[in-house]
Amino acid sequence: MAKIINPDQEKIKDANRRKIFRLLKTKRELSKQEISRLSKISITTVTANINRLIEEGLAEEAGVADSTGGRKPMIIRFLPDSRYSFGVDFASNHLTKSNKIKVILINLDAKIVDERNFDYDMFSSVSEIMKYISEIKDEILEGKGINPNVVLGMGISLPGPVNEKEKILEVAPNLSKSLGMENVDFKQHESLFPFPLFVENEANAAAYGELVFGVAKHKHNLVYLSVNRGIGAGLIVRGHVYKGNNRRAGEVGHMTVASKGIRCTCGRKDCWEIYAATGALIRNFNRRSEEKINDTKQFLEKLKQGNKVAGETWKEYLDYLTIGINNIILGFDPHYIVIGGEICEFDSFLLEPLKELVFEKNTFYGKEDLQILLSYFKEDASLIGAALLPFQELFYGNNKII
Repeated sequence: MAKIINPDQEKIKDANRRKIFRLLKTKRELSKQEISRLSKISITTVTANINRLIEEGLAEEAGVADSTGGRKPMIIRFLPDSRYSFGVDFASNHLTKSNKIKVILINLDAKIVDERNFDYDMFSSVSEIMKYISEIKDEILEGKGINPNVVLGMGISLPGPVNEKEKILEVAPNLSKSLGMENVDFKQHESLFPFPLFVENEANAAAYGELVFGVAKHKHNLVYLSVNRGIGAGLIVRGHVYKGNNRRAGEVGHMTVASKGIRCTCGRKDCWEIYAATGALIRNFNRRSEEKINDTKQFLEKLKQGNKVAGETWKEYLDYLTIGINNIILGFDPHYIVIGGEICEFDSFLLEPLKELVFEKNTFYGKEDLQILLSYFKEDASLIGAALLPFQELFYGNNKII
């Protein structure tokens, strides 16, 4: 007679294994007895799971510890280089006036093992880009002597609404029109890779990265605000990235914040990102000044030099950034707002003045009600978050993004 498997028992087994693995990752080296005590899981279950982790190459025996009486306990060591993951970010950056795609390989500690970047304007289609990324993948793995079998996948961060189940980018209005970045099906490119592909909206990927390894790892209710060429938000509710009914939650950059009639790349008028994405700094400085700039790096230099026009432009920018943040606070009532993306390059000019504006006396909230923080990973948050997506099943059972 075939053995009857109880689904609930299997879930418990998987949950125990992940709990043990996360604990071992955090502590690095522990005895089975210590794991049992800290995890509140029986020593029999701990032993079975440790044996499995060792068989899979995720942990190893690392000698014996001092004995407190009786047999000396065996130390179990976490192996961060036992598995790897690729991260890809389709980035468009006003700081350096570049349209770069970044590729990284990370280990289980999210340590970057190798990284590359290239200009996507040299390609005429997404298919060409994915073929080139596949070539980069081969170069990195061969150069580092890493077997593709220990790579769990490739996460791709995309600046627009994403159907991550069907692996489709619905639209990316801020990316090059020539690439046809609308209803892009990444499933058709999976044959280029010997491991799974994961796709995610860049703000959600960044929020996930901050939740797992960054400033948000001990914070369970927050809004991650990604401020780059566009503006997006990743919503974290009770320790999970929340995506909403149609998987489009967080498109806050397209809230209407003015009535000037300025058209956005999405086709609507007066969207928040027209006034508070980083491109607004270039556009508004050039509107005021006879001396023109080409990117936000030049604007930052002007600001550091005390340039009057740059100062006026920055003040106007902060006012518009505040309007959107006020709307987010009133709409979501988070414990924290984490600001990330390209705008983090302005950190010395950003956080304190922004707090003063956001927390101006009002009826609804004050400084004691929430915190505004800068991203730990700054402009690379979505890249790191994308690279962490293939690890989700291993660490959490595929339940951190809902």
